[in-house]
Amino acid sequence: MKLVIQIPCFNEAENLAETIAGLPRQIQGVDDIELVIVDDGSSDDTALVAKSLGVAHVVRLKQHQGLAAAFMAGIDAALLLGADIIVNTDADNQYPGAEIPKLVEPILSGRAELVIGDRQTDSLAHFSPSKRLLQRYGSSLVRQLSRANVQDSPSGFRAMSRNCALRLFVHNRFTYTLETVILAGQTGLSIENVPVRISPTTRPSRLFKSNREYLGRAGAVLLRAYAMYRPLKLVGALAILLLSVGLLLGGRFLYYYLRNPNYSGYIQSLVVATGATIIAFLLLVAALLAELIASNRRMLEELLFRVKRLELEETRASAGGVGETESKTSDNSSKDLG
Repeated sequence: MKLVIQIPCFNEAENLAETIAGLPRQIQGVDDIELVIVDDGSSDDTALVAKSLGVAHVVRLKQHQGLAAAFMAGIDAALLLGADIIVNTDADNQYPGAEIPKLVEPILSGRAELVIGDRQTDSLAHFSPSKRLLQRYGSSLVRQLSRANVQDSPSGFRAMSRNCALRLFVHNRFTYTLETVILAGQTGLSIENVPVRISPTTRPSRLFKSNREYLGRAGAVLLRAYAMYRPLKLVGALAILLLSVGLLLGGRFLYYYLRNPNYSGYIQSLVVATGATIIAFLLLVAALLAELIASNRRMLEELLFRVKRLELEETRASAGGVGETESKTSDNSSKDLG
């Protein structure tokens, strides 16, 4: 059983030594533990510091691409190393390495394929009341979208099985946390929450500058995910609303017309009702088409999973490891594996 711990980094040269020092060297049930550092286009010496600390596998993105891209680059590297379990943690030592055995235990025991470290945000002193409220309702929305009982969906401290990692794909550049939970839940992967402690915050988040910015960007991610996985419900709800308005105003016009056919003072209701009904019909058609596209996307996701698994088996048979990897920012990105 092989565990690979991946750490996405952006200008974390000062924090890497402490973070790496706290990682476990042995875990019961795990035969081998390796570390992958993903340098997301850092302007400091993150990659050099990682190598000086004895990290054998460093993935270097030539330009800063964001947390989601760094996360997926780490997943690819961990799979190439033959990981049976992958743990993702932060470079700023927010998540103590001593908590990793708790995180991987549900996977080792076969109970789960994705394990989320629950920070228990309601009890965190540095979380403001507004942030706790956003966390609570945001996680509730993700639970509805994913159909999984995830308590702390924004938590980046998580463990996943190889099967789960092969199925993951992130469409946005902002964050992987929300979208991967929704994808895992929608594909039927077993998910478990594990309460974990976190270290005191030493600096503000580099992912967003304010709660308002996070709410806007995370809201866009959730809306897109909702449209991808439940298009009929999303567009259908709007169509039913417009149809209700059309029927209500159409009924209003008909009521007064039947009472006095010679008076046309409510013709505005008829015009608005007609427009609302037509738009509702078009939205329903669009919703049905979106649902068909979603069904096709699910088949493509299954095909991508099978292709990735075959490619992984072929690559692992011909390559001995990851070593230092450099990835370009273009669509035709290249990697040197050694």
